[in-house]
Parts: sequence; structure tokens; C-alpha cells
Amino acid sequence: MQQGWKVGVVIPARNEEAHIATVLETLPKSVDLAVVVNDGSTDNTERIAETTKITTEIAILNTGGIGVGGAIDAGHNYLIDRFKVPFVSVIMAGDGQMNPNDLNSLVDPVINGQFDHVKGDRSKHNKGYNQMPLIRKLASVILSFFTTLAAGQRIRDPQCGFTATSHLVLKEWNWNRSWNGYGYPNFWLINLAQQGWRIGHVPVESIYRKENSGIKPLGFFIRVGTMMAIEHHRRNISWLLGRNTSVYTFCAFISYILGWVGMVGGFSISKQVFWSIEPTTFLVTGLLWTIAHIFDRMATVAQHR
Repeated sequence: MQQGWKVGVVIPARNEEAHIATVLETLPKSVDLAVVVNDGSTDNTERIAETTKITTEIAILNTGGIGVGGAIDAGHNYLIDRFKVPFVSVIMAGDGQMNPNDLNSLVDPVINGQFDHVKGDRSKHNKGYNQMPLIRKLASVILSFFTTLAAGQRIRDPQCGFTATSHLVLKEWNWNRSWNGYGYPNFWLINLAQQGWRIGHVPVESIYRKENSGIKPLGFFIRVGTMMAIEHHRRNISWLLGRNTSVYTFCAFISYILGWVGMVGGFSISKQVFWSIEPTTFLVTGLLWTIAHIFDRMATVAQHR
């Protein structure tokens, strides 16, 4: 417990028998409850978690392989049922790639009322991305750009799942509408922004060994990219139709639509009956969409609670 707040740690784990004991044994003493969510493991992950001896209470949940996002949702809801307010829910992966010494730096801004949701940012750590494979670094940069667009605020290292979330957020979250698989950090960040919650970022260490990722890059980018595009438009439309719509929202919407008008207007049919694009089309459309994003960021700040 910290300053009267209970601290729970949700640990999604699938086939992590090599790391789960170390993750549990190195949890800070400030943690009141560790919830290990065994999501369809076929190894000894659950047995090892049950027999690990630590002073922190351990609870084991089984979710049968619904996906990392669904497993995390199950852990959050377990803490909602177990704890009285106030409490904070921390997410730590079961693969040992998150330094437990960084936990308090995530939790403190939530407890102090500075932010409602705090996420780790490995790019801001003094070791940088450390041993992260180059392909993942490139993917992180690309996803950072598109998550920033979709959330309407600067998001660096969006795939870092080391987070701390206030009970205020969890009590209001729509659990009937969530994202079960990989890409859950992007889904949460976009929807947190849409709902006006304050998002904070703190440096955390990146720990990489030689594990093989279960993510298939092409399928991941298609699914998550589509999801982010949908959530981006859903966020903006909800603001346009909401009671607290700001002038920035309207300006962003108008600039965005004008960008599409410029793009469509730039198409012309050539003599060969093929589509061609006027040279200035991308410049005009890009400028209008940049203006739209600037207004979108201003609207996001205006929506803060």
C-alpha cells in the first residue's frame, strides 16, 4: 500500500515457465496483490506461479487463450472486485522484460493525482531501447506516429505495456467493448484520450534477451492499423456529437474533410483513361491534414477532465 492506495499487479502469462518465478520474486514490497493470468499456457507456468514463495499475495486466473488484451481485462476486473478504492492497477508482462524497480515511478503520478493512466516509455530511458531488435525499433517508430494521430496527442513507444491505471478509469471503462489481442495498448491509449483521461509517460528500462516473438508482423499491422483507423474516426465523431464539443474539434473536422476534398479533386482522368494525380495534391492534402492534427491535439487538451 502507498499513501492509502492499494497496489495490484496484473501479470498476463502464456508459456512463461522460465520467467514467471523471477517476475513474482522481484516485485516491490509495496505491491499488495499479484494477479497471474494464465492465458492458455501448455507448460508449467501456472504450477510455478502457485508454488512461488513471496510475501505478496498471489492470485491465479485462467482465461484459456483469449489473447493478451483479454487476459489483462480479466486481471483488471479481478482487482475491481477485490479492492476498495482507492487503488492502482499495474500491468507487468510475465516474460521478465519489465524492470520491477520502475514500478513505483509509474504508480506515484497516479497516486499523486497528476495522471489517470501512466505508461512506460523505453525510448526515454538512459539506456534507450537497449537490446531491442532493429525490426521492433522500426515498428515502434511507425506505430508511435500512427498512434499519435489516432489519439490526438504525442505518444512515444506505444507498444510498451508497462502501465499503471487509476481505479477511477477502471470503474468507468466499458468492459463490453475492448480489444483482446496484441494492439491493446494502442486501443487503450486512443480511448483514454477520447474519454478525456490524463495520460502520463515515464522512462522505463527495456530488457531483451533472445526470446522469439509470437507476433506475425503483416497480420499485426493489418489488424491493429485497421483498429486504430476505426478508433480514430470514432473518437472524433463522438466529440462532434458530444455536449462538450470545442471549436478545435470543428476546426479539425473541417480541415480533415478539406484534405479529402483536395485529394479527390487532385485526381483526373488522363487521355489514356488511367488515374493520375496532380503534383500539388499531396502537398495541399498533407498541409490540411497537418492542420487538422494540430487542432485535434488542442481539442484533446480541451477534453481533459
